[in-house]
This record gives sequence, C-alpha cells and structure tokens, in this order.
Amino acid sequence: MAKKKIIRKKLPRALKLVPDTSIIIEGLLSKKIKKKKLKPNTIIIHEAVMAELESQANKNRETGYLGLEEVKKLRELGRKQNVRVVFRGKRPTEFEIKHAKTGEIDSLIRKLAANEKAILVTADKVQSLVAESKGIKVILYEFELEEKPFILEKYFDKTTMSIHIKEGCSIKAKKGMPGEWKYVEIAKETLDREAVKELAKAVTEETSTRTDGFIEVDRRGSTIIQLANYRIVITRPPFADGYEITAVKPIKKLSLSEYKLNEKIQKRIDGKAEGILIAGAPGHGKTTFAQALAEHYLKKKKVIKTIESPRDLTLSDEVTQYSMNYGSSQEIHDILLLSRPDYTIFDEMRNTVDFRLFSDLRLSGVGMIGVIHATKPIDAIQRFIGRIELGVIPHIIDTVIFITNGAIDRIFSLNMEVKVPSGMTEADLARPVVIVNDFNTGRLEFEIYTYGEQTVVIPVGPEQSTPARKLAEETIKNEISRYASKAQVEMLSDNKCRVYVPLGGKSRLIGRQGQTIDAIEDKLGLSIEVIEGAQKKHDKREERTDTLPYQVKIDKRNILLRLSPENAYKEVDIYLGGDYLLSATASKKSIIKIIKFNKIGRIILKAVQAGEQLEVRGSS
Repeated sequence: MAKKKIIRKKLPRALKLVPDTSIIIEGLLSKKIKKKKLKPNTIIIHEAVMAELESQANKNRETGYLGLEEVKKLRELGRKQNVRVVFRGKRPTEFEIKHAKTGEIDSLIRKLAANEKAILVTADKVQSLVAESKGIKVILYEFELEEKPFILEKYFDKTTMSIHIKEGCSIKAKKGMPGEWKYVEIAKETLDREAVKELAKAVTEETSTRTDGFIEVDRRGSTIIQLANYRIVITRPPFADGYEITAVKPIKKLSLSEYKLNEKIQKRIDGKAEGILIAGAPGHGKTTFAQALAEHYLKKKKVIKTIESPRDLTLSDEVTQYSMNYGSSQEIHDILLLSRPDYTIFDEMRNTVDFRLFSDLRLSGVGMIGVIHATKPIDAIQRFIGRIELGVIPHIIDTVIFITNGAIDRIFSLNMEVKVPSGMTEADLARPVVIVNDFNTGRLEFEIYTYGEQTVVIPVGPEQSTPARKLAEETIKNEISRYASKAQVEMLSDNKCRVYVPLGGKSRLIGRQGQTIDAIEDKLGLSIEVIEGAQKKHDKREERTDTLPYQVKIDKRNILLRLSPENAYKEVDIYLGGDYLLSATASKKSIIKIIKFNKIGRIILKAVQAGEQLEVRGSS
C-alpha cells in the first residue's frame, strides 16, 4: 500500500523544458508548475510523444488517456501562468514506432532537447543517464514507496472475496467462503462513467509506481493488473457495454494439513503424483489448494516454480513466478528446463498453447501441477483430448483432484491398458484404453478410447448380477471345471464372460491352438476371456448388511442423502421395499448425491414424496 515520494536531483534553472513520455504519463509536470516548484518560460513537447500517447489511447490503454489529459492540463496552466506550450519535431516513422520500446522515441526527444538547448524532464533513469552522457541537461524524478492505503482497500473486509464496480450501478461484493458466498450491496452510491473511469486510472497509476504491482495485460478493451495480493480486471467500451472494475482478493491461505487428507491420498501426493490436475468451477478454491500444495512441496525441500497469467498466487519468496504475459511459451519452456524445478504450478490453463506447454514439460520430466476450470472431474481430462495423442495422456496426467466449495470432492487416477472396452464382446476389438478410476474406491469410472475416427469417453457403471446371470455363471463353471479345477466365472455381459483359473491351468483350458476354448465358446454361444493366477472380485453387496441412518434433502437437481460423518468415502447400497436400486460412494462430507431426473432418481423421488423409507446398507 503505497504512494509516490519524489526524489530529484538539484534542479538547473528551468527556462525551456522538454518532457518525455514517462513524465507526461505520471502527470507530474503540471503539479510542479502549479505549485511553482518549476517556473519555465517554454514547454516543448515532441510530436513523437503525442503520437505514442495517441496510439495508446486508440488501443484504450489507460496510460494513453493519462498522458493526453496531462498535456491538456499543461496548456491550461500555460494560459494562466504565461508559459508557452509548443509542439516540435516530426511524427515518428513506422520503424520508430515499432521500435519505441528499444529507445527510438526516447532518442528523438533527446535530440530535440539538445537542438533547443532545453532541459530534458524524465522519470526514466536510463533516459536520464543517456542524456547526461551526451551533455544534455536533465531533471530526473525518481519514485520510492511510501505507505498509504490502496484505493480499493476500503471496500474489502475479512469476508470479502471480490468487489464489483460498474458504471450506473451500486458497488457490490461477494462475501463468504468458496461455494458459500452471497452477492451483496456494500455501497449505495451509483458511479457514473467518468467516476469509474477516474477510479480505473487511479488504480493503473498506482500500479505503475509500485514494485509489487504489474500490468499483466493491457488490451484495447481490457486491462488485467496484479497489485500485491489483489487481482484487478478493468473492462471498457467497446469490448464491454460500460466501464467495469472487478477486484479479487484471497480471503484465506490454507496449509495442506487443513484439508485433512487421508493417508492414501497423502502418499499419492508425496510419492507417485507428478502430473496433477486441480479442477473445479470458478471461485471454489482451486488456486487456494494449489498454493497449499506448493508450500507443502517447498517444506519437503523441493524446487518450485510457477507459470501464471496473471501472477496472483501468494507464495514464499523462494518460489519464482513466471508470467505468460511477459514471456513466450518457448522462453518459459527453455527457462524451466534449464533451471530444473522439481514441480511447476501452471495456474489457470486456458488455450491449446497452455496445454501443449504443460504436456511438453511433463514429458521432459518436470513434475507438473495444472489448475483448470471444469464442472466435473472428467471434463478436465477431456480438455486434453484432441490437443495431444490419446495414448500419451496417462503419461502426462496421473491424478485429477476436483475441488468443490473449498474442499476435495473427488480424486481420479489414470492408467493405460490394452483391453476390450466395456460393453463390447469380440476379442478382436481390443485396443489401448485410458482407464479412469476413482482413487479412493478403485472403482472404474470412465474409459477413453478411439472408435473409428472418434475419441470417445464412456462412463462405466457398476455391473449388477441378476439371477439369470448367476445361473449362467454356474452353467459355464460346470462346463469349464472339466478342464480347469477351482475356476471362477464372471459374466461381463449377456454374451461375454471372464474365467479366472489357478496358475498353470490356462494352457489346458485353451487347448492346442485354442481348440478347446473355441469348442466351449461354440457350445455355450458366448465369448470367453481367460485370466490366469487371479480371482474373481467378491460382490461387495453380499457383505453390506448394516442399515445406516440418513437424512434426505431435495434441491433443484439432486436428491441428497446425508449420512453420519464416519461414513465418508464408504460404499453403500440403496434399497426400496427390499429391492436393490443402486450402489454409491459417500463423499468426503458423507453425502450421496443422486440426480433426480434419471430413471433411478425419479423412482426415489416418488418414493420419498409418498413417505416411503429407503434403506441404506453399508459394510461393518
């Protein structure tokens, strides 16, 4: 929180002044003349300064408007205090405009000061040093920081997540915690366009004078600023329908221990997870969790870097934060490979360039943590599809952590297998399949594979063993037992099954050149997959006999069954009138969510509304 304190050298007698662009944008010259600290006879403004300010204003950049208004003030002061304000020099060429940042415009201004035997006034130290080395008299104003409140700070309190200021509207704010906030009015005053415009200029001006302030993006219709721990977005016409300022500030910084991770997840993060996606809807706490993860790895003596746009992660000084707005993806790629970080946090991946940079760095051996907007965990993975080869995805992403309301909701793990996709029957349809499992339960949730020219993402539901299937399993088992003792049979579909045989039993069941298994398949009329040395997974529902207490809540989209806290992550079965309906896994908060618009949801909804009791069974 700072204001500008001016340090200047001893001033020569100022009769003719030639200001450069930096001092004009700061608006300092008019203030000095007004306070009679400078008493020039003539102010000479180079046409190159006007061209540069005009160019910035045409791009709707605040610096251009600030500079043009300063020139206007100088002319008004000139009339009042008998100071001539004149314009000299030629407008810069296309080459000079293109190379303004390399000093071409500054060179024209110095040349004018030398020809007019005037004093150059600047806020740029390099400009001052170059001018002095050429024998040109210079007045240099430098700035140091002096404490004062940030102009928007008065609108924030301990519970304010963000403030929203728009012309013609009262000032509003989001207050509360991620996922549990309210949008409230905090000031009844209605600001007109000029008031919001002046506020935007004040924010931009303060940012340019502070070491902890960065103008990350400055476009024709928008400006994105990072000032201390505030992220400020300014939009203006024609991009927006009016001037608007949105300022966001993190309200809480958490450590990883405060997320109360179980031992299994903690081991994953500390050991195997090196391609992590942190996903969630906007405002639900993804960045807060990323910060906690970064600090956790830092305590474990890991080298941490970040890639951000804008830089809004609040981290220790040991962590170097790179901006995508000031460096190309190639530059960041080269720097990270040369600096050898253990983990790199890529905050808010948005476009194809971001996804490819993340992928390339991960394949180069850098541990990557990506933050990405998604409404469901699988959506985060799907955003990589089409941007990189499907078979490479599990080598890039191994863990997806989905954040809801500031807490971890679900965790997915990814692997690659060559198998027949679920729902298909023929063995010759086997292909590489990306397997997406629920990390806590190990249950298969999705399969991703190519089908023709399309890449498909298929949700895989739990298989239900019907009496007909059980009878089929017994029939197949009796036939198989002639060739392999202690065989177990699992029906995968109506025309496909999997047979588990002890070690050494597969060759006898298959027979010479597959003749035995072919004969069995022809006889039974189904496809058989033989697995050696493994056992059929026990049907967990047979173990679930304990009836669990619950509370029902129905919202606009879902039926929520709230269990007691000790049932977090527990697999349960839900029955109605003694009939099995479905299996589900309770969330971290011990809640089972059922969409009320699908077939099962409609059955449960009617039952609850009719006063019927559901039965929730879990294992002891």
